[in-house]
Amino acid sequence: MHHPLPRTRAERTLLVTGAAVAVPGTDVRAEALAVRGDRVVHVGTAADARAALGGSPDEHLELDGGLVHPGFVDAHCHPVMYGQALAWVDCRPERVPDIDTLVAVLTEAARELPAGVPVRGFGYEHRRLAERRHPTCHDLDRIATDREVYVMNASGHGGVVNSHTLRACGIAAGTPDPEGGSIGRFASGEPDGQLWDAACDLLTGPGGVKIGNHGPNFHLSEPDAIMADHLMRAQETFLAAGVTTVGDAQASRREMETYLRARADGSLRMRVSAYLTSALLDTALDLGAVRGFGDDLFRVQGVKFYADGTLGGWTAYFPEGYAADCCHHGQLYHSAEEYAEIIAKAHRAGLQTATHAQSPFAIGMVLDAIEKAQADVPRADMRHRIEHCGLPTDEQITRMGELGVVPVMQPQHHLRTGDGTLTAVGDLGHRYNPAGPCLPAGVPVVFSSDAPVAPPAPLEAVSAAATRRTVLGTVLGDASLRVPVADGLHAHTAAAAAALHREHAVGALAPGMLADFVVLDADPLLTDPAALTSIGVRETWIGGERAWAAPGR
Repeated sequence: MHHPLPRTRAERTLLVTGAAVAVPGTDVRAEALAVRGDRVVHVGTAADARAALGGSPDEHLELDGGLVHPGFVDAHCHPVMYGQALAWVDCRPERVPDIDTLVAVLTEAARELPAGVPVRGFGYEHRRLAERRHPTCHDLDRIATDREVYVMNASGHGGVVNSHTLRACGIAAGTPDPEGGSIGRFASGEPDGQLWDAACDLLTGPGGVKIGNHGPNFHLSEPDAIMADHLMRAQETFLAAGVTTVGDAQASRREMETYLRARADGSLRMRVSAYLTSALLDTALDLGAVRGFGDDLFRVQGVKFYADGTLGGWTAYFPEGYAADCCHHGQLYHSAEEYAEIIAKAHRAGLQTATHAQSPFAIGMVLDAIEKAQADVPRADMRHRIEHCGLPTDEQITRMGELGVVPVMQPQHHLRTGDGTLTAVGDLGHRYNPAGPCLPAGVPVVFSSDAPVAPPAPLEAVSAAATRRTVLGTVLGDASLRVPVADGLHAHTAAAAAALHREHAVGALAPGMLADFVVLDADPLLTDPAALTSIGVRETWIGGERAWAAPGR
């Protein structure tokens, strides 16, 4: 008797029915999705989808309502750092309202750790601590004096260490601020434990990753198996949120090694586009890695730069000073001339750039550099990015449209820290993340989480953009700054895919696209924008295979 050979993975078919299916670029809903191998072959009626598969599918996913939606794309996040932060002590405002509590939770964690192992926490927000200040090294000395204690600020741009760590890193009153960074000091001039932006380089120790004035150094390495655990922990959280593709917005040797090991052993399931730290720009050019390399699962896409610091840590650059302190200006990572030079070097080589810039001054510096680079060496469709792009002027938004620059914003930032931004910069803070004006200016609106600064939660981001209401109830700006839910969903799928130069493969469910989709409990277009976070994720599929399912399903 003849037995037919089993179908190969590329031939296997999947039919999805029983739920509405989102049709790209519309509010239309189809009734079925057909998949062959890892690609969509049809979206339409159940009969037509079955016919497109040539008969009975190898697998039939019969759902009980809900919505089949394209997998979400998180265009700017830090998965390895996020997994590491999840393993550290949770110091977010919801758990740590004051410095005594911060000390208590870290002390409790220290008791569970072997002698000498660092005590690390993540997520404190000094403006939401009862004391309205950063902890100091003396506060952290109450936790331990014989080992490192480090608590990272929620911005990810720095934090505070204890006196033991200051001594171990050789940081004293006479230690100068590094270019692009700052060391906090008491009135006496002695270090107070704060390390910001490029000063974080001092924490990684001999042989560790060093990036100089190319960004905040959060690349604290641990043994390979632990780094793998960090990535897997983060990956599970992204998948549970329905995120199927991410852009790692600052990859060093630490991230590259972690991703490539996971790629080799098969544990990497979500799709990753990596942006190398600009400290590696010359290395990338020496290797000829200038057109992006990799595959649909893992690829290097471009280079990450920094113009200024963070609004949360008051290191974004305001030459006229902050509204709350006219003597405080923040900082730039590079002079305008140096920054323009390195952007031009990347542009000439054909590398997409992604620059962190928050203040109007820093955003203008980025636009000037891109305009000059493009004038000197015209290149079509580069999609140079501005990361965060927190406070652009209307004129700058118009320039983005003219230059083809893509702002990548995080609505969850203004949700969580909008009130602190108002305190820092005054009424200008009402414009924080002005995604609404981008749409009529022809500027693509792209959303992301910046995890670990905020958790991967696309529907929370879409809701925050639609309502512009902070966690404390403040409504930022007027209605013109808001983004309708349909546009917000596009910003976290197709537009985010385009920001990664992946729009031909991910971000929509259409024939020829990768079969990356999420099954939601309800349709966001039929839900009150303020209630979008109540919509649950049932399943997440990548390349036609189930990658995650809610417990009990």
